[in-house]
Amino acid sequence: MKVKLLMVMTADGYIAKDENHTPMQWTSPEDKKLFRQMTKAAGVVVMGRKTYDTIGAPLPGRLNIVLTSQQRDDQPNVLEHKNGNLQDILNELQGRGFKEVIVAGGTAVNTAFLKANLIDEIHLTIEPLLFGSGLRLFEEVREDKRLQILQTDTLNDHTIHIIYKVIKEDV
Repeated sequence: MKVKLLMVMTADGYIAKDENHTPMQWTSPEDKKLFRQMTKAAGVVVMGRKTYDTIGAPLPGRLNIVLTSQQRDDQPNVLEHKNGNLQDILNELQGRGFKEVIVAGGTAVNTAFLKANLIDEIHLTIEPLLFGSGLRLFEEVREDKRLQILQTDTLNDHTIHIIYKVIKEDV
């Protein structure tokens, strides 16, 4: 199963101003379109509880997996809450027929997948904004990770999208 981290960030490296700030408030229409296309093509998107709470409802047309330790009501094949080993969650999704999964944040979820060495690709849109402070793509990462650029695209006159392959060896 291929795991793709799909995120948008500002030119100064922030994915949000704070935990209540959603990309829907500041990203370009082209990035929103890319997010819809990629998550619907994968069929499943994984996010943290705080990210889900900022969205407020399941994303239509795909399975929404929310990583949380809180007990919440599930809607099978629409919205499912999971807790536990990330590899086990991925194995369960693969067993259900998914060939790829989109990880869509936030910072803690991104970092957990990176530290577990489970991310195959990072799809990163960079918007022409500066927040000055806020939430980073990853929390402190203790070991270096090597990336290889697979592709760069221009989404509009000011927004770029970069696809990195994560090299699965420590630097």
